[in-house]
Amino acid sequence: MRVWIMSALLAGAMGAALASPTQAAALPPGFVRLADVAPMIAQDVRYAGSDNFTGRPVSGYEAADCWARRETADALLKAAGEAAAGGFRLVVYDCYRPQRATDAFVRWAEDPADQIAKAKYFPSIDKRQLFQKGYIGRRSAHSAGVAVDLALQKPDGSAVDFGSTFDLFDPRSATASPQVRAEARANRMLLKTIMERHGFANYPREWWHYSLRNVVDATIHDAPIVR
Repeated sequence: MRVWIMSALLAGAMGAALASPTQAAALPPGFVRLADVAPMIAQDVRYAGSDNFTGRPVSGYEAADCWARRETADALLKAAGEAAAGGFRLVVYDCYRPQRATDAFVRWAEDPADQIAKAKYFPSIDKRQLFQKGYIGRRSAHSAGVAVDLALQKPDGSAVDFGSTFDLFDPRSATASPQVRAEARANRMLLKTIMERHGFANYPREWWHYSLRNVVDATIHDAPIVR
């Protein structure tokens, strides 16, 4: 569910071939499981279940597991260390996203009759505006393993106030939105500071979305996420 926010980074990937289905059981080349690199990062992979804007598990998420390019995982490890020093823990909601999942998001957005999760995830927006407003895109840096959706939580796993839920399609989700409480704005800025310090760039419409900067050979993949 992301617009293509790093056009320079991924320009070469637009024409790249998708990974072969015969390679589905293996991680894409250069990828790792985040749990193998940074086991202290909590994982709450929403698209593997029904608690997401589609209201159902999404194609390609056969396991609730975070995969990423190695350099993305290494940068997340460093960010997790800084978060821990400040008394917080990182929690990831989405990492690598198979292209088939992005395609499923597009089909969902183009079906005005599908309103299963409207009350929680898009209460104030017409689905027909999702492309125009930059909430849904036909390509995503997630599918290249260089983007991550995440938040901070307390060490015991309890929530930190960010002013809106992950994946809420609403102006309140903008990182610098003036519509959220001061505490939520401060938490958003803290996450942004940590992530930027370790090489990530924020997508301004979504406080949770970050892409690793300066990756020049990112390639789109479609291998499903499996254990």
